[in-house]
Amino acid sequence: MSNSKFDDQPLLQVKNIHHSFVDGDTVTKVLNGVSLEIRAGETTAIVGPSGCGKSTLLYLLGLLDRPDKGEIYLNGEEVSKTEDHTRTALRNQSIGFVFQFHFLIKELSALENVALPIRKAGFSKMESQEKALEALEKLGLGSKADRFANKLSGGEQQRVAIARAIANSPSLILADEPTGNLDSQNSENVFSLLENLAHRERIGVLFVTHDSGLAQKCSNIVHFRDGLII
Repeated sequence: MSNSKFDDQPLLQVKNIHHSFVDGDTVTKVLNGVSLEIRAGETTAIVGPSGCGKSTLLYLLGLLDRPDKGEIYLNGEEVSKTEDHTRTALRNQSIGFVFQFHFLIKELSALENVALPIRKAGFSKMESQEKALEALEKLGLGSKADRFANKLSGGEQQRVAIARAIANSPSLILADEPTGNLDSQNSENVFSLLENLAHRERIGVLFVTHDSGLAQKCSNIVHFRDGLII
């Protein structure tokens, strides 16, 4: 799935990222020089108190905003300063997102929810459905492909969201509190799925989480406080 090789080059490299929010005359510094590396096949957890900048960092890594200062490299290419259309293409092709709230469209089936971003990436309806079904089958949901999203359990809905995230064969998955709305068993299941995908498909998976148990299972833990890695 990933094009990253088993070599010394990190899949994702962040160098000295700074970021602020401006509200009128008030400037709030959120990130104060963050540097980290994510490697293919590994899971990394970012942990820290609320408001310390974890989700802001994820937002920047997902190319949804630009840092005030610093560089972001994905597969060896600097991506934080690229044109908007290039960033959009990278998000579609190389980055998968999993959120605490799955954001499925309840009027669509599991298959249609997963196929939707594939169609937006330019694939035909048939190709999109084939890729969507393949992703659902990887997560044990092939038999529920035609079930409407609101007829699935919470754990199944989050698995559909993961299938949607991996359907375009990303090299990086960014997961923001992906188990936040799940019970302990479903949380364990979701983490195991993402961990197995990381190892099997050579994807880098980055979690933002308050779940210390989940963080301890990751390959790496990054502790965040006041916009800095500590």
